[in-house]
Amino acid sequence: VQLQASGGGLVQAGGSLRLSCAASGSIFGINDMGWYRQAPGKQRELVATTTSRGSTNYADSVKGRFTISRDNAKNTVYLQMNSLKPEDTAVYYCNAVGQTFRYYSPFNIWGQGTQVTVSS
Repeated sequence: VQLQASGGGLVQAGGSLRLSCAASGSIFGINDMGWYRQAPGKQRELVATTTSRGSTNYADSVKGRFTISRDNAKNTVYLQMNSLKPEDTAVYYCNAVGQTFRYYSPFNIWGQGTQVTVSS
């Protein structure tokens, strides 16, 4: 099982970006999917997560500006980021927790990261 993220880039403050992350492989089911970010010199932090039933959780710093969504049929999670600020600059990582078809083995995997840079 692997995750492929896309959609990062350079944007001016106040702008928008949409990140996508697709899971592929021998997937029986995915419970939680989410986005985390890591700025230079800082620890990785939660941005937003969503469950298979659509429940969501956001970091206080992004509430009202970011929206997480998922397409269960495509095993894909999205992050719509609006009103971006320079402090949102970071490498964004997607994460998925689920089970494979092979003995329903659990997995907890990370995507390769995508850079988001917000200029002031």
